[in-house]
Amino acid sequence: MILKKVREFLKANDWMDPNSIESDRKKGIPAPDPYKSIPEDGKIIDLPSPKNLGQIPLIETIVNRRSHRKYNTEELISLEELSFLLYATQGLAERKKKGSDTPIYGSRFRNVASGGNKHPFETYLVVYRVTGLTNGLYRYLPVGHKLLIVDEKEIPKEEVIQAYNGRKFIGDAAVVFIWSTIPYRTYHTYGSTTPKIIAQDSGHLCQNLYLACTSIGLGMVAIGAYHQDRMDQLIKVDGTDEFVVYVAPVGKIP
Repeated sequence: MILKKVREFLKANDWMDPNSIESDRKKGIPAPDPYKSIPEDGKIIDLPSPKNLGQIPLIETIVNRRSHRKYNTEELISLEELSFLLYATQGLAERKKKGSDTPIYGSRFRNVASGGNKHPFETYLVVYRVTGLTNGLYRYLPVGHKLLIVDEKEIPKEEVIQAYNGRKFIGDAAVVFIWSTIPYRTYHTYGSTTPKIIAQDSGHLCQNLYLACTSIGLGMVAIGAYHQDRMDQLIKVDGTDEFVVYVAPVGKIP
């Protein structure tokens, strides 16, 4: 029975008759905001330019990609490196008018693919060893390429380890990427097809982090097995309208 449900989830049966897919968009309900709001008293940090790193050939990056579970616990990663990783995974893409070299900014397009350009993810960072940043919890703001401080207090490593069901290596990371999803961004248009789309989109997102890390000599591993409630509580989301879907510790390779 469970295997049957898995097979049905992976199929595109609902798309056999696209007109039959019910959605709030068809009902005339306004689309949700593509970005999570920023508290009025929120503290914002500008990130450095992300475009000075990652110059090795793409084919080398692809063939050298690995999952790393061991990190150098003495070395920090730079703010420039973190900026590059964020831009590669959820940064706003530059678009140019046809026949022009002038970038168009303010576009909702990002540097990863997403079904219908909905981008139902938010990026949270548990920081331990990043130059220029106080240890704590942050959220990435794609517009303007900035960080929002969510919690200035250092997150105890034991809390992160327990949220990962007791696996200790995650506590050695310099920074832990935690991606949440706000499913309604996709559901508004795609209704019942939403779970498959979000699952696919999370893969696009995480693979970009793998390639970006590899291109600048950092290590990471994708994590899909974690304690849902603990991880949601760790980044202070409600677990219903927004919840964690993917985790990736990042650090220097020993």
